[in-house]
Amino acid sequence: MSDVRELLARELTAARDRTLRLTDHDDPELLAQHTPLLSPLVWDLAHIGQQEDLWLLRGGDSACPGLLPPDVEALYDAFTQPRAVRARLPLLPPVEARAFCAEVRGRVLDRLDRAGDEDPFDVAMVVSHEQQHDETMLQALNLRPGPPLLGTGTPPPPGRPGVAGTSVLVPGGEFVLGVDASDEPFSLDNERPAHGVHVPAFRIGRVPVTNAEYAAFVADGGYADRRWWSGRGWAHRVEAGLQRPQFWGPDGTRTRFGVVEHLPPDEPVQHVTFFEAEAYAAWAGGTGVVPAGARLPTEVEWEKAAVWDPATGRRRRFPWGSAEPTPALANLGGTALRPAPVGAYPAGASPSGAEQLMGDVWEWTSSSFRPWPGFRPMLYADYSAPFFGGDFRVLRGGSWAVAPSILRPSFRNWDHPIRRQVFSGLRLAWSVEEADA
Repeated sequence: MSDVRELLARELTAARDRTLRLTDHDDPELLAQHTPLLSPLVWDLAHIGQQEDLWLLRGGDSACPGLLPPDVEALYDAFTQPRAVRARLPLLPPVEARAFCAEVRGRVLDRLDRAGDEDPFDVAMVVSHEQQHDETMLQALNLRPGPPLLGTGTPPPPGRPGVAGTSVLVPGGEFVLGVDASDEPFSLDNERPAHGVHVPAFRIGRVPVTNAEYAAFVADGGYADRRWWSGRGWAHRVEAGLQRPQFWGPDGTRTRFGVVEHLPPDEPVQHVTFFEAEAYAAWAGGTGVVPAGARLPTEVEWEKAAVWDPATGRRRRFPWGSAEPTPALANLGGTALRPAPVGAYPAGASPSGAEQLMGDVWEWTSSSFRPWPGFRPMLYADYSAPFFGGDFRVLRGGSWAVAPSILRPSFRNWDHPIRRQVFSGLRLAWSVEEADA
């Protein structure tokens, strides 16, 4: 087996180990559906195996018979089975779902052992798919009522004072947006191709907005003041009865995976919608908490702040350089079960000086989800294309729950602007005059 295939075999195993840990619960826990927005865990479990069977044993040919009978396999089609109905489907029981996944994986590893030099992208895509479902399973477990199942997590490094509310300058000019397969062979279709774009100078928050900063917005009546909200945002706030971020109590506490605790002031705020993030930016800039003109960054600005090195005129692979992510550089992998305090990863800073761009919280941008010029669908043609042009906003940077092996600064996540079960937060940005740069 080649070095690349050995690496992918390890990544397959790491993803499966994580999946099995997240589903190592009694059957009622796996069958429960805590919100119509997310599947019962047993659906995710069997869907992971079904997709692996489809892409790695059948080459993506759904007409080719799989290990499941066609009527059973159809239960795990994400496009034809909406999440809201999945708990009512005749799903495989947990013991059968585990056995099915194990059978698929055994056959995949046998094939990987015998494989020649064909493109291993399909394996990497399946790894990414499983790890993404592991994050959504963590979202479901966070919504679960009752005593904690996962504990409190591994404590992240301490933060440092003086970084919240500060910003860094990103000079204007050309930069390379996106990546090519030659540079990032496991990148997904919506990250490609690399292409030059001109970005005017801007400032961006050194770190994400914290709980303490966001709590000031709540305390100032930000949820009751129409002037900070867009028309759609205000309509949703009223309809949904939003008063504070999800999982926040009115008494300065939050509930995290069943654990009630005091709200950590220096952690990045999470579980806010795009509309809440947008309103916070308007309030912060409009009341003088931060300089006027505060807004959410575009995703192009975000990516430039993360990777572009003006000293060399080149793109970095990661904000800190070419080294793979480690626990000293970013809060990834899910073990913390929470964002790290701001200032915890100075070694992970980008050339512009922005920190914690990778991990901790997905950061809402102002951008709608669109293809880059020259977009070409990958093996799984329906991964991105059906969502272009819909009512989606792009999130960047990953969260503490994302596996480090699948995340790149070019990685683009997207969701409806009303969603907040996601581990989502925000970072502010400001336009500047070129003369001020």
